[in-house]
Amino acid sequence: MIELRPFTKLGGADHGWLNAKHHFSFANYYDPENMGHGALRVWNDDEIAPNTGFPAHPHKDMEIITYVRDGAITHQDSLGNKGRTEAGDVQVMSAGSGVRHSEYNLEPETTRIFQIWIEPVGKGGQPTWGAKPFPKADRSGKLVTIASGFASDTGALPIRADARVLATTLKAGESAEYQPDKARHLYLVPAAGSVEVNGVKVNARDGAAIHDEAKLTITALEDSELVLVDAA
Repeated sequence: MIELRPFTKLGGADHGWLNAKHHFSFANYYDPENMGHGALRVWNDDEIAPNTGFPAHPHKDMEIITYVRDGAITHQDSLGNKGRTEAGDVQVMSAGSGVRHSEYNLEPETTRIFQIWIEPVGKGGQPTWGAKPFPKADRSGKLVTIASGFASDTGALPIRADARVLATTLKAGESAEYQPDKARHLYLVPAAGSVEVNGVKVNARDGAAIHDEAKLTITALEDSELVLVDAA
């Protein structure tokens, strides 16, 4: 089953400094029938204006993955971590028992991110933060795991969730395959381009909620970049 969620029909809000689209119920966009997809709770498509951002605010008991599409985001938190994550890089924060953080676009251009929240396997624990580059050339033509709760996914940023986050870039006509357990909840969003997923066309920034599929064949209709979450 593949349910297409067109970008034009997503909820959202334009705050001036932040233009946000929400794939699931979030903040002032409340949809009781769209509260997540399995353990995947939030997928926000954020455009952040230059020299603006999210001031310090708290989180707890959530795994937060930031995939930078354009520009860069600068993170600072109450644990003393500070870092700049640019396009092609990924950062993760395990909020655990509680942490405060800020996320600012200190660049002269608009920063575009996917912000993905996944429910953890347990509550509490020491908060952590980490970031890592995942060059697009290294994931060309294949799905690469960029964040994972499974020890077998070596090289991925660790998260405390029964989930993994994957990404790829595909040239027009190229395909990538993925074989999940049919009971898993998958959610796929092209950051750019357009793809066919088991025959269903998914355009840039559309969402595809996938369940009960034993195999995914993702074929690029044009040069594309995409992110896929596989969650319990």
